[in-house]
Amino acid sequence: MKKGQVLIVVPVYNEADRIADTIKGLKEIELIDEILIVNDGSTDKTGEVIEELDVSIITLQKNKGKGFAMRKAIEEREYDYIGFVDGDLGLTSVEVEKLIYPVITDEVDFTIAKFPESNVNTKTKGGFGFVKGLAKKGVYYYTKKEINTSLSGQRVYKKEIMKYMKYIPDRYGIEVAMTVQALENGFTFKEVPVNMTHRYSDRSLEGFKHRGKQFLDIFKTLIIMYFRR
Repeated sequence: MKKGQVLIVVPVYNEADRIADTIKGLKEIELIDEILIVNDGSTDKTGEVIEELDVSIITLQKNKGKGFAMRKAIEEREYDYIGFVDGDLGLTSVEVEKLIYPVITDEVDFTIAKFPESNVNTKTKGGFGFVKGLAKKGVYYYTKKEINTSLSGQRVYKKEIMKYMKYIPDRYGIEVAMTVQALENGFTFKEVPVNMTHRYSDRSLEGFKHRGKQFLDIFKTLIIMYFRR
């Protein structure tokens, strides 16, 4: 069935409490040939934890941003299929298998995880609706496609799509930028329902600051893409 090497990239920043379980879940998937953690300048014990996990590692000395970490993997590793997974999925990362199958069987060119609505806690997500709305409208503006998962960090691509990724922003705009560029170049996709969970920013000051940064990064990404056309 599989016609090439499957690489799964896990960009992480301060995920010492969850990364071990995330990798454990991924190791249950026989289709994966290599798991690569890109440690994006973590300041907690993430570096120590991942050294014990028997996976490939790229370590960035300073925090450069999720997009930068993903670009590092795209440019430096060999693969036929490449997937991206957030480090805080815990054992639910085993659900990534559902994203791999449609791509390696040529059903579609890339897949994006669609989390169950029941996993979205409206009391703790802290402004996620504004961020999601901006991402959805931005993708529709450029591609005329209605996508509910444009912010999902769980996705799998065929290698050939990567050469069309002319703009990979360093931080939170990465998923929107990759979605738009893949669709603009005619690649097919599928939103795949998964039973995954991960942490959401709460309604604390820190949570709102995080969502604010995410909103601004996505807005900046959409503006830059407009002027790069």
